[in-house]
Amino acid sequence: MTVQTPATYPPPPAALQDSSLVETYRRMTAGSARLAERALALFPSGITHDARYIEPHGIYVTHASGSRKWDVDGNEYVDYPGGHGALLFGHNHPEILQAVQNQIVKGLHYGASSELELEWAEWIQRLVPGAERVRFTNSGTESTQLALRLARAVTGRSKIMRLVGHFHGWHDYAASGFLGQFDGSPARGVPPAVAESVVLVPPGDLEAAQRSLDDDVAAVILEPTGSVWGQVPLALDYVRGLREFTAASGAMLIFDEVISGFRCAPGGAQEALGVTADIATLGKVVSGGMPGAAVVGRADVFDAMDFRRAAAHGEEKVFHMGTFNASPATCAAGIAALRLLNSTDACEQAIRYGDGLMDDLNELFAEEGIGWIAYGTYGGFHIFLNPAGADTDRRRIEAGEHDFAFLKAPVEPALRLKLRVGLLVHGVDVQGWPGAPVSAAHTPADHEQTVKAFRRTIQALRDEGDLA
Repeated sequence: MTVQTPATYPPPPAALQDSSLVETYRRMTAGSARLAERALALFPSGITHDARYIEPHGIYVTHASGSRKWDVDGNEYVDYPGGHGALLFGHNHPEILQAVQNQIVKGLHYGASSELELEWAEWIQRLVPGAERVRFTNSGTESTQLALRLARAVTGRSKIMRLVGHFHGWHDYAASGFLGQFDGSPARGVPPAVAESVVLVPPGDLEAAQRSLDDDVAAVILEPTGSVWGQVPLALDYVRGLREFTAASGAMLIFDEVISGFRCAPGGAQEALGVTADIATLGKVVSGGMPGAAVVGRADVFDAMDFRRAAAHGEEKVFHMGTFNASPATCAAGIAALRLLNSTDACEQAIRYGDGLMDDLNELFAEEGIGWIAYGTYGGFHIFLNPAGADTDRRRIEAGEHDFAFLKAPVEPALRLKLRVGLLVHGVDVQGWPGAPVSAAHTPADHEQTVKAFRRTIQALRDEGDLA
């Protein structure tokens, strides 16, 4: 069995000894350390989400506002994870907060329909191309799982084509080929038969996808801007090519827009790229920071979920439930968020901020004489740590010139972790890959602090011998 690459694991504790950077972090987060120790008796690895795993421990947050958050030790951070990408408008936007507060006093769960779910769905239809029908779920994982089931049901085919490295949640059909098992073997806990029904192809290689598309492939699912919010960008011609040959073959094209939805443009990647999928999955921004997600797409596809149509045609209806689907407070937050999206330039603000930040980070990396490259599209930024010292630049990466193996080449785990810890020491929190989405709430002061945090961390890494 192919397992996760070593770079996806944290460094052994010995690699962090004698690090003044890590020791500084320990001292400034003593309260978080105590809570992390308590969590070890409650949760595997002491965490409730794999992306929150940090050595020697993560931070425990008490409150947040706008682009900032504060931990139990009183440390203040520029927050880039932003609710794992859900908070395009930052923390506690007054209109979203007021909408949720107004609804909570009216009831948390009706066990019945409400007019709120109609208004939320109508906003999605207004903004998202191809959203002829909507079905609400509770998470991005649930959305992609339902989208795949719909595609198989409608086409009568059994296989799903996925792109290596693309993230579609944690369900069985998405487990292999993201962090490991790039040969298609089953991830731990996944039945071999499930893995065998998933066809993995290299991203960006249209010929490989065409060769692998047989008459039993029900759908091709992808992150349309590239894996993990564009960490391995896709060329527009490639996405258009997938649209053409799936249409010709009768396979569904599914855009996983759980991350890219409402960030590339108000209508997501479908609007920004000018390509409309058969089905799209939405999450994060769509529910304004509350737990919620959706599947949208062609009306005839969603007919498979319709009780009356199934009965009229003597077919089995595609089964789908969910206790908290379209819960009233989530609907209220989603409506408020999409109204803001429609009436402001939030997408453009985030994109402009991200572009400016990446420009200044690249200038810093050049000044420091390291080969790192900041890149990203539509407001998300990534740091290519360039372990082989390759001669490339932001433009070439964003154009899709480099493949998965190049951009995801193993990096010394201690370097990646110390970079994240160093940024935390200097008041900036990013995701561990490293990179993050940005929000419309980020300010020039955040920009300045982020660049300074990178500069000071690079200097500390050099002092500790992690950088030449």
